[in-house]
Amino acid sequence: MTDLTTNEELAALMEAIYQRYSYDFRDYALSSQRRRLNHALERFQCADVAALQQRVLDDPDLFEQLLQILTVPVTQMFRDPSFFLALRQQVLPVLNTYPSPRIWVAGCCTGEEALSLAILLKEEGMLSRCTIDATDINPQALQKAARGVYGLHRMEAYGNNYLAAGGLAQLSDYYTVEHETVRFDQDLLAQINFADHSLATDSVFAETQLVCCRNVLIYFNKELQERALGLFHESLSHRGFLGLGGKESLNFSSLAERYEAVAGQEKLYRKRAMLGPRAGDRATRAISG
Repeated sequence: MTDLTTNEELAALMEAIYQRYSYDFRDYALSSQRRRLNHALERFQCADVAALQQRVLDDPDLFEQLLQILTVPVTQMFRDPSFFLALRQQVLPVLNTYPSPRIWVAGCCTGEEALSLAILLKEEGMLSRCTIDATDINPQALQKAARGVYGLHRMEAYGNNYLAAGGLAQLSDYYTVEHETVRFDQDLLAQINFADHSLATDSVFAETQLVCCRNVLIYFNKELQERALGLFHESLSHRGFLGLGGKESLNFSSLAERYEAVAGQEKLYRKRAMLGPRAGDRATRAISG
């Protein structure tokens, strides 16, 4: 397997992908890109990056396969149960005061986190008046998410996560078993809008009371992290909530002062009240940058 030795090779490939397919990976973290492209070189039996680039540009079907490698399709239900417990105890009571709360799950992958939120909302009697917007750039992942069908072998771990997150029943109450798979209830999926959205190129599409973007920013470089956080800040309503992944933080962001910690260890934050026009200017610069 050929190892990537220069950032120039990597940058050239990402620029070519952007120009040909409009998928923008140019500001993703180099270390993550390099690992995944080394895997792609081996999988597609390409001698070097130039050969991979030529094949990807000539073959859209091959690009779709490469997209599955580049978009990190790894997730699980109720991942980091303490985060969902904090949501249940500290965030949902506030969201319950809104007539029609809206939640944005950015980088939803195959839908497990959005489905977990739907279950929390159902147990708190809020689901029927909530909207969950679950977005990703991977069309295959979005199609799988919309079906709500997952492997039966995952349910034991998911069920344990659910109980640790304060579940009020059993996870099996929310799905039916079909051979080696399970299908989650349609009343959960009906409240979730799965849609294509890129944190690298797209803008805000709705006002929300909660944004969850967990274990996504770690794959971005500093500039793209700032852009994404700017989008979240603009999307959030007055005193809205932001949830990040366990290895992510607001500490080094220019928008850090715009939030206060709700549950610091769980990386759950709340938007501060507006302090003046300069705060809005910073958010705008983060988005436009």
